Amino acid sequence: MEFVTQQEKDRLEERLSALIANRPAIVTRIAEARAQGDLKENADYHAARDDQGLEEAEIRRLEKRLQQAQVADDIEVPEDMVFLGAVVRLKDIDDGTDDLYKLVGESSGSFDSDEIEVTTQSPMGESLMKSRVGETVRVDLPRGPKRYEIMEILA
Repeated sequence: MEFVTQQEKDRLEERLSALIANRPAIVTRIAEARAQGDLKENADYHAARDDQGLEEAEIRRLEKRLQQAQVADDIEVPEDMVFLGAVVRLKDIDDGTDDLYKLVGESSGSFDSDEIEVTTQSPMGESLMKSRVGETVRVDLPRGPKRYEIMEILA
């Protein structure tokens, strides 16, 4: 079971709807390319078929994720525990700097916010999940282990 926020679930459902709505357009592209003749050397036909295959695979992936997803907003979590959707202030034990991190099910790809998004599947996300304010967590990063103190949960 995968935990997602309501916002992430809504975004996944919108993406799924858009892909399903695009099916007729791809079928039309394939039909138009097929009408051009020789299919062996028809780049438009092959590109449209490739697009169709990629989009159908993404539809199946999204449907499976949505079936298995549980909205984390519905779960009762203690206020001092880091859980999906939480924004936490972490202090790097080595250099004393602190940053804001947001624990998400899937990255939005946006770099405009004040907090750094970490997914629950990442080393940082796995270390943060279900930890509490005041605890020190160890994160095994590719460049070596780091330790962070959980200073506060902001949201």
